[in-house]
Amino acid sequence: MKRLIGTITVLVLLVVVPSSAIAHQGNPNFRSEITSITPAAAGDGLKVQIENFDDNVQIVNRTGKEVVIKGYDGEPYVRTSPDGTVEVNLNSPAYYLNEDRFANVTVPKKADAKAAPEWKEVDDTGLFSWHDHRSHYMGLNTPPQVKDESAETKIFDYSIPATVGGKPVKINGTLTWVGDQSGFSIAPLIALVVLIVIGLIGVSIIRRRRDEEDGNDSGEAGPEDDKGPAEAW
Repeated sequence: MKRLIGTITVLVLLVVVPSSAIAHQGNPNFRSEITSITPAAAGDGLKVQIENFDDNVQIVNRTGKEVVIKGYDGEPYVRTSPDGTVEVNLNSPAYYLNEDRFANVTVPKKADAKAAPEWKEVDDTGLFSWHDHRSHYMGLNTPPQVKDESAETKIFDYSIPATVGGKPVKINGTLTWVGDQSGFSIAPLIALVVLIVIGLIGVSIIRRRRDEEDGNDSGEAGPEDDKGPAEAW
């Protein structure tokens, strides 16, 4: 029975773990890509890319200048210094909104885009990665622009404002629907696991009955034989 439980556990993990992992890596049906930094000269040494399909924006500051990423209300959100120090503004509403893919969070009252920044150091390598709602589709359903789910479709262009050495720049990108890439439905796997579990239980019961029958046929003493003849009342 322990072996059966172990087998069931492995099967469940094979179904659940991959689907859970995908849920934390963005949506594979989309591709969010950084297309340019404008003006180009201001962005020299600033590397920006999208991680996990459409999930996070990652910047690496090698400009030798201070780079500040703006929040959704134009407030300072992230600051990276020439020495590699990375800080986040705890008074930026974006700091809290970015904790959830669909911004389903409660922003504390202290977070005010007009308040003076309250900086908190989070890294010292000049690298920072964050979830930015401007770079992905915020809806739960298929975007209305998509008429054919198997066809690649542009959803929208986006821009993330920033400053490099105090000068304004824009980090530009494009979100594209690349078609249903999953080709995967968890329902058939669940049904398969259920059938396998039922089969394993059936095999276990049959083996147990055979073992009991083999024991009785071989003349081995059963529980009553150990007690001697039963008394008549």
